[in-house]
Amino acid sequence: MKKVSVVILNWNGAEMLRRFLPSVVRYSLGSDVEVCVADNASADESRAVVEKEFPSVRLICLDRNYGFADGYNKALEQVEARYAVLLNSDVEVTERWLDTLVDYMDAHPDVAACQPKLLSFRDRKRFEYAGAAGGFIDRYGYPFCRGRIFDVVETDEGQYDTPVSVFWATGAALLVRLDIYRSAGGLDGRFFAHMEEIDLCWRLRSRGYSLVCVPASVVYHVGGATLKKENPRKTYLNFRNNLLMLYKNLPEAELDHVLSVRKVLDYLAAVSFLLKGERANFKAVLKARRDFRQMLPSFVADRKENLLKSVTDNIPERFRFSVLWRSKAKRKKTFSRLFGR
Repeated sequence: MKKVSVVILNWNGAEMLRRFLPSVVRYSLGSDVEVCVADNASADESRAVVEKEFPSVRLICLDRNYGFADGYNKALEQVEARYAVLLNSDVEVTERWLDTLVDYMDAHPDVAACQPKLLSFRDRKRFEYAGAAGGFIDRYGYPFCRGRIFDVVETDEGQYDTPVSVFWATGAALLVRLDIYRSAGGLDGRFFAHMEEIDLCWRLRSRGYSLVCVPASVVYHVGGATLKKENPRKTYLNFRNNLLMLYKNLPEAELDHVLSVRKVLDYLAAVSFLLKGERANFKAVLKARRDFRQMLPSFVADRKENLLKSVTDNIPERFRFSVLWRSKAKRKKTFSRLFGR
């Protein structure tokens, strides 16, 4: 059994593999480390690229496109390691990125998962949207990061270089204890993509495990390589999956209140899209709300299991304020300013 298995999920990304896989191979060395590409039934030359150009990389061939969530679940069924790294195919890693994460996990057995600091591949002095220096969530389910509040992304000036406990660690570069990943049920394949790692992290935190960002490990992420930020499909998945995540994980005492507030906020978001002329995004929000209601019955058992296995409702990294109110109404646009600093 390997100590670490770095697993890159790929779908029709031959050119990204050529561009980013070399850094992973170069800086993920060791007899106890394997690098894998799990291919989601690509129609391009991805599999040939791995086999011919990266012979040291293990190729895991999936029989169809399972999406991000179930794609990783299917791939990790074929992996035996103490730690698994879920690494996006558009990530450039740096020297000792992996050693730094593994050393931290070895020294902190209570930590279930961790992430590096994510910087932008295109603007290397700025944080990257999908994870930055560690993720948090507000009362109503809106995620934010050290270094990124909604669309405001900060320049990295070392202000978040200390390790910190987080609510969620980014799925773009997530190191997790494989046995805990499996015992928690892995990523929810019904999400397909988006919010699935936050849902997993919520389960882990509520069951008493810690999650950490280790900024001494640095990677550069392109981001948005599969679905662009303004893509209505992404809007749909983010809204629908966020609601499903709230339903699955919220304590009973908060469920009705939070979902009622979110209903109002979601329709306001839909109207905002419409007023900006983004009719496709307007429709995406309405469809997300409708499909959320239709899918609820299939998540009842998951909610019961999560509440049963929860050891705490008081997760410090789930803040009780509204990040939407503080950032938009009170103009607190950075993580530090959210807390009055």
